[in-house]
Amino acid sequence: MAERAGFIDLHTHSTASDGQYPPPDLAARAADAGTSVWALTDHDTVAGQQAAATAARELGMRFVPGIELSVFLDDREVHVLGHFVDPSHPTLSRFEDFLAARRRERMDQVVAKLAALGVRIGVDDIVRYSGGKTIGRPHIARAMVAAGAVATVKEAFDRYLGEGMPAFVGRYRLTAEQAVELVRGAGGVATLAHPGVSKIGRNDLSRLRAMGFDGVEVHHPDHSPGQVRAFQAAAAELGLVPTSGTDFHGPAISPDRSLGTADMPAADLAELESRRP
Repeated sequence: MAERAGFIDLHTHSTASDGQYPPPDLAARAADAGTSVWALTDHDTVAGQQAAATAARELGMRFVPGIELSVFLDDREVHVLGHFVDPSHPTLSRFEDFLAARRRERMDQVVAKLAALGVRIGVDDIVRYSGGKTIGRPHIARAMVAAGAVATVKEAFDRYLGEGMPAFVGRYRLTAEQAVELVRGAGGVATLAHPGVSKIGRNDLSRLRAMGFDGVEVHHPDHSPGQVRAFQAAAAELGLVPTSGTDFHGPAISPDRSLGTADMPAADLAELESRRP
């Protein structure tokens, strides 16, 4: 089937990490929304890539394999998108296994803290919301909603799971430099996700460019028009490729984000791909 014209969306999530829909279902929804180039960028895992690639091919979309990594720049958490990675690369497999073990330990600690606060949920209640190795706070939050402890995922984070809240447990700290090395080692390019959400400024972008970052997600649902203009200008000045993504997780998780609302010039996508090592 020939590739069709439509939106370019380089940032979405499936049940392989913290999204609502399995990769084939997410692919169908992206296609129905008019997407022609689609990236699956699950948190810290490539478990859904093969199913996603197969579904995208059958639907006539171009598929871009990807991953989203949670990293630290100094003491701030930022997110790195890796695009055009090789999902079968052994470096990614080893990293994924390592993080899966760390996430499980973290989940057990969060569950214990919740129990001490009178919120009792079991490990099986949480794992059922994870379609892959990646277990995170959104899965715990959905289990809390199902148990009636909170009304929404947002309430779970606001009252219990967010940073500074009583059931919060910090994550393993991967540095931005390590993330670039991991992504480029797997044949991909590194892009900073939603810099406005992470409160990243021009000087930070300059540092990240020097570390080997290739792009910056200029167009994101949480960016204001002013932020889009500022990040677009910084990208042009620093030689970073401006990208776009819906950061779609599904309405049960992020009801304010919709497929078919992200786009970028095909020339920018080609430039991003040309920077593969």
